[in-house]
Amino acid sequence: MIETTEALGQKVGVAQACRALSVPRSSVYRARKPKREPAPRPAPPRALSLEEKAEVRAVLNSARFCDSAPREVYATLLDEDDVYYCHWRTMYRILEEHDEVRERRKQRRHPTRVKPELRATGPKQVWTWDITQLRGPGRFYYLYTIIDVFSRYVVGWMIANQESGELARQLIAETCAKQRIERDRLILHADRGSAMRSKTVQELLVDLGVSKSYSRPYTPTDNPYSEAQFKTMKYRPDYPEAFEGITHARLWARAFFSWYNQEHHHTGLALMTPATVHYGQAQYVNERRQQTLDAAYAAHPERFVGGRPTSPQLPQEVWINQPKKPHDEFAHLAGPAASDRQPGAQAGSRAKNVASLDADEHLAILEQPLVPVDETSIFHP
Repeated sequence: MIETTEALGQKVGVAQACRALSVPRSSVYRARKPKREPAPRPAPPRALSLEEKAEVRAVLNSARFCDSAPREVYATLLDEDDVYYCHWRTMYRILEEHDEVRERRKQRRHPTRVKPELRATGPKQVWTWDITQLRGPGRFYYLYTIIDVFSRYVVGWMIANQESGELARQLIAETCAKQRIERDRLILHADRGSAMRSKTVQELLVDLGVSKSYSRPYTPTDNPYSEAQFKTMKYRPDYPEAFEGITHARLWARAFFSWYNQEHHHTGLALMTPATVHYGQAQYVNERRQQTLDAAYAAHPERFVGGRPTSPQLPQEVWINQPKKPHDEFAHLAGPAASDRQPGAQAGSRAKNVASLDADEHLAILEQPLVPVDETSIFHP
């Protein structure tokens, strides 16, 4: 308002401008005077010296009192040491001068965890595994499941009475042998459970030439495919509230995984089954679908407003934590990048190296007898 009055006063005069804008002339004249810096406030004679303040601050931040409030320090010094430095309010002011009215202990800081970024362009490149509990009669059983990230195919599973690294080692070893995994071709991703990080499992991965990758602590979204598969299982209409025993749990799981791999049309797989994608039959199925759609379009083209219908296409790549920025050409060719990998382990995706089984070999695998049901039975579809 003062600036507006000054501008108007240059045209009609200060007095008339002040009357028009209802601004006191004294305020205008006061604003024209330069502001003087306030004189420094003299230290009172009873104030603490700089040396005394430094001594009080050193006592407050000492190992003895670093986790105590100034009131506690003040009372403790009086009662136990018969020492008086200053009032506890003065202690607060000394700390405030150094921006120390806060937590003064040296807190342990958790290291920054690297977000795992895994990329698969075909089966047998990235697997993820996890363990979930199945309710039984007064106890829980433990379901171990290994999933191929690209095809969502459950390559191996096991139900046991306990969670241990030795059982996990047995499951991983037999599954890799069953799927004919070559060295330096596979990344095995898991969370940070005790079985996942056990010494026996880590030694096995080194022997097999399998790279390891772990989720960040308390971050279930770093292992989304295993979590989603467990949800699909536990939301099945026939999933029991509690299993009658471990045999009942294994029989139910055997039927479920057979349905999941062979019959379940997965939304993320262009409505194909995991077995179709895992064993290299996706192109054949897609061509048959397209022939059916072309026949329907030729019979009634007026029903397809958007033109010729096309069958959903299978994704060319699948990610765990896809980076927001696009990769450059080198990173695209390098394939998956896994955190916490063994030094020297190759994590490159081999899109051209996907092993496809013919129909006879596929049926032979499906018709193989299952392992007898015992304490450590491992099942491979």
